[in-house]
Amino acid sequence: MIKAGIDQDALIDMFAEASAKQGDKLRKAVADATLKALQGRELTLDNVRKVVRSVTQAASAGAEKNPASAVDMEAMLRKAFDGMDAALLQAVQANHKAMQQLMDRGADLRETQLKAALDGVEKMEDMLFSTVGKAVQGAGAPLQGAWDQVLKAMKMEGTATGAGATQTVEQLMAQAQDALRKGRATSLRATQALMDSYAAMVSGVLIGMTEGLGGAVAVPDKPKAAPAKAAPAKSRARR
Repeated sequence: MIKAGIDQDALIDMFAEASAKQGDKLRKAVADATLKALQGRELTLDNVRKVVRSVTQAASAGAEKNPASAVDMEAMLRKAFDGMDAALLQAVQANHKAMQQLMDRGADLRETQLKAALDGVEKMEDMLFSTVGKAVQGAGAPLQGAWDQVLKAMKMEGTATGAGATQTVEQLMAQAQDALRKGRATSLRATQALMDSYAAMVSGVLIGMTEGLGGAVAVPDKPKAAPAKAAPAKSRARR
């Protein structure tokens, strides 16, 4: 079944048949499937949410069918979460590149489209947690318990998506402040058309990024940036 651009049946089968030794394979499969689905649509927060929900449901259904899931379900679902996190980090980076391009042409972060885009980047990590949590509501006790443990651990550790979002906001705000100090004038006519189709532009950037990597998805290690650092970035973005 294809849902939100995801071949759910393929993911279900993979998780249903996976062994404890195939964790990295599961993580890469989820990252690849998530990224492919994101590339096939405008990169709005709502579209990203639909993809995450679809992937979560497929991974959950497969894990429940796996004979070894009674022992390894939490570990399997952690790999699913890590895969989605890796793909969403790429989406954050694509937003960064797109906004960077527009700002280099004279666009201002205070413009409606770019401000909304930056707000969406800031919300990406929260969206990931909330969407996964809602997608498994009402599930059986083993599955619900396993997901609860995964989400609890990741909220404490922080995600690559959250760390990337914090870095994006900080760097773009610094660039905007530098442009303001230098008194650089905006050239909205040159950038308005691009800003009006921003979500499609980001999708194109995302495709270009992954093609440059030969289609590979780099799944990051645990992010070094602590989640607590996100608060100052958010306060600056609202000014």
